[in-house]
Formats: sequence, C-alpha cells, structure tokens
Amino acid sequence: MKYIGAHVSAAGGVDQAVIRAHELEATAFALFTKNQRQWKAAPLSTATIDAFKAACEKYNFGPQQILPHDSYLINLGHPVMDALEKSREAFIDEMQRAEQLGLTLLNFHPGSHLHQIEEETCLKRIAESINIAHEKTSQMVAVIENTAGQGSNLGFRFEHLATIIEHVEDKSRVGVCIDTCHAFAGGYDLRTEADCEETFAAFERIVGFQYLRGMHLNDAKSAFGSRVDRHHSLGEGNIGKTVFSWLMKDKRFDGIPMILETINPDIWKDEIAWLKSEQKR
Repeated sequence: MKYIGAHVSAAGGVDQAVIRAHELEATAFALFTKNQRQWKAAPLSTATIDAFKAACEKYNFGPQQILPHDSYLINLGHPVMDALEKSREAFIDEMQRAEQLGLTLLNFHPGSHLHQIEEETCLKRIAESINIAHEKTSQMVAVIENTAGQGSNLGFRFEHLATIIEHVEDKSRVGVCIDTCHAFAGGYDLRTEADCEETFAAFERIVGFQYLRGMHLNDAKSAFGSRVDRHHSLGEGNIGKTVFSWLMKDKRFDGIPMILETINPDIWKDEIAWLKSEQKR
C-alpha cells in the first residue's frame, strides 16, 4: 500500500497539520514541529502532544505515515566546531520533539562542507552527528534526504548517502528519503520508464531499498544535472509525469510516506487523487 500526502502547515499547532492532511484525503503527511527558520522553539506542551496524538488516532495516521522535517538551519557536517555543536544540539531537539509526538522518522538534509573540509570528512562528520543524536533518543530513525547538490551541499550522489550510512553505528535507525526533483537535478534521469529502472537499479546497488524510508514527489523547474533545486507541480516541469505513475505501480515503494512538496498547495488534493488513481491502472 502506498502512503501519499503532502508537506502541510502546522500553523496553529501541530495537531492542525493532521487535520489539513485529512482534508486533502491524504494517507501520509510531512510537517515541521517548530519554525524551520529559527534555532530555538518553546518545548512542546503536554496539551499539544495529546492533541496531536488524538488527531492522528482520529484520522488514522500511524508513525510510518508521517515524515517530519527538521530545520533548514541545521548543518550536521559543518566544518567549524562551534557551529557544528549548535547544529547537533538543534538536531537532537528536533529528534526529541518528534519522539515526544510518538513519531519514529525525522527527515533532514545531510549537510555542507562549505568548501572548508574534504567531502569524506564532512560525510563522516554527518554520520557522527547521527550517532550522537541516536544516543539521546530511543526510537528515532534519521532519514537522510538526497539533495540537488547546490553550492557545497552533499547528498546529491547515492554514494554520499551510502558513505554516511556506512559510518552510522545503529543501521536499524538510519534511512533515506529520495526527492525526485533533487535526484533529477543531481544527475539521475527519471523522464522515461527505462530511466527510472536504471536510476533505481543504481540506488539498490549503491544504497539498498532496505534503507528507503520516504519519498518526496516533485517535478523540477530546474534542468537535468543542473544541481539547482527548483520544484514544480507534477507533470508541469522537466521530469514529466512518467516517473510518478511508475512509482505508484512499483511495490518496492509500498509502506513509506510519499510526500508532495510541489509548488501549488491549491492542487495538492488533485495531485494526491491522481497518484492514488495511478495505483489502480
């Protein structure tokens, strides 16, 4: 079974994100548990936690269907130790917030070397950051998102993801989220079914499907291999609709949250309905 949804707003409280997902007729959703552009946030209150859990129960969302995203400020591979510690503290806080809400997954962008340290050093530093966060939580899975590779961001090659996983001590608590726009911009073609087969054969060979814990379903305004991150609505960008139809028919993508981050929330409900319909064709 496919879990399909969108990254919905948590304005007014995290429980409101659950309601918004339900209104989209989604079977999955993503959210920020705090303001994604600020370092600090007030702790989650008992009332907030209870309201979120009650809403999830009411609308039948389990932890395997929810993929929270951490703050954009965090860089777990930062070359400067003071800044690295700040990022690690923020990441642990994000992990603990998600765990308080009864969740098990936390999606994050791996990090950037800022042209100051070697790629390998940065990747090992990201893995070390995950190991530290694991020590501070009991059930959370760190879900590494592939990137488009803008600037000095790592994670745009499957080999980057594999290297991070290699250095994570508890491999049962690490996974990846593949963003279709990022993959395309990073040089993995998805425009035809043959392209999809080739790209995900490479993913299986280099990373392994056992680590796939989520997907971000986005078309791309950016060009193939451009390493520019610009999302578009399904079928309106340079990727086209083929990959999204193909994903819906492949059982290797069952049982994980598949999240729209497309640019027009007004048509999310239509996009979700279309994705659901493709499973039945």
